Amino acid sequence: MVKAIWNDQVIAESDDTVVIENNHYFPLDAVTPGVLAKSDTTSICPWKGTAHYYSLQVAGAENRDAAWYYPEPKPAASSIRGRVAFWKGVKVG
Repeated sequence: MVKAIWNDQVIAESDDTVVIENNHYFPLDAVTPGVLAKSDTTSICPWKGTAHYYSLQVAGAENRDAAWYYPEPKPAASSIRGRVAFWKGVKVG
């Protein structure tokens, strides 16, 4: 079971992650309800497409743009559709 932990709380947990470029992409339904807040931030990956971001809100603390996802990934990255990955201090393992 792979877990994502931030602010001393498990924010995602799954035995069905997809690993790309050393990042675990969790199914959205594996994320604890209420911890993801939409962000207007985007970035572009040449082979995955346009990433959109979420900020984390856990126990009164915010971690801005600490999660990302690809709502319309390019064909080479289709396996991460409907999944989210974490960074910015989130421990995944």
